[in-house]
Amino acid sequence: MAGVFDIDLDQPDENVSDDELEDGGQLSEYMDQCSGFEFNMDDCEKFEISENSVNKGTEQIRPECFELLKVLGKGGYGKVFQVRKVSGATSGKIFAMKVLKKAMIVRNAKDTAHTKAERNILEEVKHPFIVDLIYAFQTGGKLYLILEYLSGKHGDAHFYLAEISMALGHLHQKGIIYRDLKPENIMLNNNGHVKLTDFGLCKESIHDGTVTHTFCGTIEYMAPEILMRSGHNRAVDWWSLGALMYDMLTGAPPFTGENRKKTIDKILKCKLSLPPYLTQEARDLLKKLLKRNASLRLGAGPGDASEVQSHAFFRHINWDDLLARKVEPPFKPFLQSADDVSQFDSKFTSQTPVDSPDDSTLSESANQVFLGFTYVAPSVLENVKEKFSFEPKVRSPRKFPGSPRTPSSEVCRRGLLAPRAHADRLPIPVGPWRLCGATDGGVDGGADGHEQQRQL
Repeated sequence: MAGVFDIDLDQPDENVSDDELEDGGQLSEYMDQCSGFEFNMDDCEKFEISENSVNKGTEQIRPECFELLKVLGKGGYGKVFQVRKVSGATSGKIFAMKVLKKAMIVRNAKDTAHTKAERNILEEVKHPFIVDLIYAFQTGGKLYLILEYLSGKHGDAHFYLAEISMALGHLHQKGIIYRDLKPENIMLNNNGHVKLTDFGLCKESIHDGTVTHTFCGTIEYMAPEILMRSGHNRAVDWWSLGALMYDMLTGAPPFTGENRKKTIDKILKCKLSLPPYLTQEARDLLKKLLKRNASLRLGAGPGDASEVQSHAFFRHINWDDLLARKVEPPFKPFLQSADDVSQFDSKFTSQTPVDSPDDSTLSESANQVFLGFTYVAPSVLENVKEKFSFEPKVRSPRKFPGSPRTPSSEVCRRGLLAPRAHADRLPIPVGPWRLCGATDGGVDGGADGHEQQRQL
């Protein structure tokens, strides 16, 4: 961890190189210009430079840094807790803590790869509409992901679909396909903005012309090319956006059957049925997103997200304001407190939060696959760095004057919000990890092996 907090307290001017200063003429010139400086040391804070004073911001992140508050989800590979940080930077703040058992993950090479990919993607991808990874650390037998805590409900379809499209476009720009877009993985922060979560099924390094063949996802939202195992790319995310949009506007995915096989048959063969109450723009966008021929699907071209965002369905969206989160969300979650878990299934939140003892030990060779797992978010490092700034700020002798410096009719109709459709359904509760698994048609449920929480 010490290497993480590698902070220069007083960095030299980036325009002055060591090679330049080694030159006698250059050095003389700088010294002449610096000679006119006068420093009033009475205005400076004085302190002793020692290992304790310089390294006082460094903290070892470990399970004991967090107080377990509630269970948010549970699966075959571990649990998700609501936690409060009790020491160090961000002390007192509420987070979601995802705990995975190493021994379960290393049994399967694909699960190991998914876990490492999720950790790497969460570190690499920083976007307003994607969940933030704050810390990652490990013990002898477990992996821990500390993420921002989210809770809320669904609302206006135009707004949420627009924010989701921006998140997908950002992932695609980095060569990442998401492959698990569904209501359970879409959360709202406390201000009502979208956050994509659960990156266990993402695939990296998928650029133009590259395809992958893994059969994964949740059946009702999987694109035909995944089901047919014919090779797929980022276009699968736009099919899933279409399936999600249909679900939001009508109360159910576009193709469902009595069992998995019948659902797959409908996705591959049945005609898309569009309810008459949908607007013309919504109908047209759904048709273009749910094209079985991936090459003809909206978003499959070189424009990617911009093709989708330019559709008439989004004609009232100001994309710059949306990205800056200047657009007022149609719904702001009503939370009693920072640790409110009312949007989660009481099946989990009623359980006593216990992180089982870490009594398993992996061999040294098995543990090698988790090297580099530890992570601290840049925002946390900035908080630590701020502790080393001294006021008033004194100009460095090497920095002298003159030196170079560098309105919608479509609403999210899940359950009670759907007119004339599924009015007996309750809204899906959401939170930081809307967990899914085989009970909802999930296949290859990702590294966390989570249990389905979807309520219908």
